[in-house]
Amino acid sequence: MKKRAQDILRNEKIFVGLEDSKKTWQLCVRNNGVIIHETSMPAKFEVLRNYFNNKFPECQIQVIYEAGFKGFELHDELEANGFDCIVTPPHTVTEEKCQRKKNDRIDCRRLAKNLENGDYHSCYVPDKELREDRQISRTYEQIQIDITRVCNRIRRTLEFHGLDNGLSPGSWNKAMYARVKLHLDDIEISQSLRFSIKIMFNELEQLRQLRKEILQQLRTLAKSDRYKKNVELIQSTPGIGMFTAIRLALEWGDVSRFKRKEEFASFLGLVPSDYSSGEKERQGHITKQGNSSVRSWLVECSWMAIKHDPVLLDKYRRVLKNCGSKKKAIVAVARKLAIRLRRILLNGEPYVVGVVE
Repeated sequence: MKKRAQDILRNEKIFVGLEDSKKTWQLCVRNNGVIIHETSMPAKFEVLRNYFNNKFPECQIQVIYEAGFKGFELHDELEANGFDCIVTPPHTVTEEKCQRKKNDRIDCRRLAKNLENGDYHSCYVPDKELREDRQISRTYEQIQIDITRVCNRIRRTLEFHGLDNGLSPGSWNKAMYARVKLHLDDIEISQSLRFSIKIMFNELEQLRQLRKEILQQLRTLAKSDRYKKNVELIQSTPGIGMFTAIRLALEWGDVSRFKRKEEFASFLGLVPSDYSSGEKERQGHITKQGNSSVRSWLVECSWMAIKHDPVLLDKYRRVLKNCGSKKKAIVAVARKLAIRLRRILLNGEPYVVGVVE
């Protein structure tokens, strides 16, 4: 007679690979190097909790799943109910080079095996408050993309209908769009076209108003007790204002989790890729790991910082002399600037111009 799993595994440690999808969860459970159970269930935490409590009573349960579209809510629920949970970056999950099949069952098996063998990388999971505050910064970025999209739509519409004659080429600022709007009011165009363009300009105004509201909310966060100190420290750096300081504070969270400066630079994607083998050593472009927006902010700030900090300027000139590329030189400065920001956050002391860390 086949024994039930709970009769065998009571008070033991089990490893669960969970493949997350919108409607269902595929699970693979391992213990002592073998698969002991596989199942599929609705993507509801109550179902998962009952499964663990009924199937593996009094067991030490450890779960791993890939970071994805559902964020970290499942992690929070598992941890709150006493289950150890690891969230792993999808691109770091190891698999066989010859693997030519991929489905949820294979994926959850691989996750469970990697978890049991300790062969995994874990994501930093910010607390719920930080995740929700950070969403304000990311909403600002999305609104800015929408503003650019509507501006481009307005200009393409004017070009398509031959209404761009006499208008300035190149990029337009806010004042230029206001002048174009007044210009269109004074020329003869059909009612249908006038209505369509009016809708676009109304959308642009609405998005700009939303951007103002988000900026005000970011200012409020920058003055809050939780972020005020870090914002002031970051803002003490030449080339960084309040707006960038609060966004960096929200994106980075607690930088003390990076034990070495190299880990922090790698997290930002500001380290060169490596294609070495045997005696051949070859380094390529930066890895571009992590948030691309953060790298853009650091590069923009670096252009300002080299005007005020002679050490950063010296770094820029030396790299430029060696490689002849301004782009590579400013990326090197951005990496150095990021490492300095980590240091001042750890030390709790403002930035000092011209002092080498």
